[in-house]
Amino acid sequence: MEITAAVAHKPHADFTLETLTLDGPKAGEVLVKIASVGLCHTDLAAREGIVPIAMPAVLGHEGAGTVVEVGEGVTKVKAGDKVALTFNSCGQCPNCQRGERAYCYQFLPLNYMGTRLDGSAPINSATGPVNSVFFGQSSFASHSLANEQNVVKLADDAPLDLVGPLGCGIQTGAGAVMNSMAAHEGSSLLVLGGGSVGLSGVMGGVVQGCETIIVLEPHQSRRELALELGATHALDPAAGDLAEQVRAIVPTGVQYVFDTTGIPAVIESSLGAMAPHASLGLVGVPTDPTAAINLNLIMAMTIGVKLYGIIEGDAVPDEFIPRLAELHKAGRFPFDKMITKYPFSQINEAIEAQHKGAAVKIVLVND
Repeated sequence: MEITAAVAHKPHADFTLETLTLDGPKAGEVLVKIASVGLCHTDLAAREGIVPIAMPAVLGHEGAGTVVEVGEGVTKVKAGDKVALTFNSCGQCPNCQRGERAYCYQFLPLNYMGTRLDGSAPINSATGPVNSVFFGQSSFASHSLANEQNVVKLADDAPLDLVGPLGCGIQTGAGAVMNSMAAHEGSSLLVLGGGSVGLSGVMGGVVQGCETIIVLEPHQSRRELALELGATHALDPAAGDLAEQVRAIVPTGVQYVFDTTGIPAVIESSLGAMAPHASLGLVGVPTDPTAAINLNLIMAMTIGVKLYGIIEGDAVPDEFIPRLAELHKAGRFPFDKMITKYPFSQINEAIEAQHKGAAVKIVLVND
């Protein structure tokens, strides 16, 4: 079938909207008409060549839409179902069998290779195959070919113009606090960075019943939004030493630190703000792939630091995404306050707006 898709041809260049051909679903695959798709930092990192997918490529990995057709053997969803698309996993390896799908043994080839595992590309142009299957979906398009493993069935009343980001960024932030570190009721949480992932962590902290939720963020508008979403304090990094600012609020130090910045100096500065036996969760992707933090081993052992490297919030998407959707419906997870919508045809303008800080989380909506 013919589809419209945003194609990345080379780093540091705009996406181009093109008419391409998409295969019908093979066994285990699901054809989805995309209603909306979130714009994530990972998509842009792939376009810039930081994430290894060859070009030309169709990216996008926070899609939401309606099932058009299913391939042989698919039982989870049927034509007409509303779905959110998330990361892909094999469903068979030891980690998948334990419910740890974000750590699937086949995660890299299934999400970043640009083709099916058999080497075929489901999207083609007039000049040949186009790398796709990004996160098992490539949803910067009017239609997406996903897999039964990474399609999540939603309620009939799910708002398809909002729920796409639950598939990755919001799932990652909320899940880091709710699943990975499992912040306990009455605890203290420090979130480094007030972008969409960090603010999702804030909302996750509210759901968990954290008593003190502190956000470190340089932009005043995002500090204000953090407070609106449930943070108890919002700190400006320019106002002074982080540990001193935090301990002025929680003298004993915080029990959970969630980093979304990927900046070693920021992470290291948070160590002095941690209480004994505190947890440090890391999801921020550094701009330098060789980046590292200095961790004093004696200090780490003495206070019992627990370090978590986190992928996709340790979520089981079929359970966690519907849970977040229900929390939103109940008014307990107001992620819509972060979202700015753009027509899909204005993808490049939307990226520019996000770069300028004019939007926290962009959702591209197909008309």
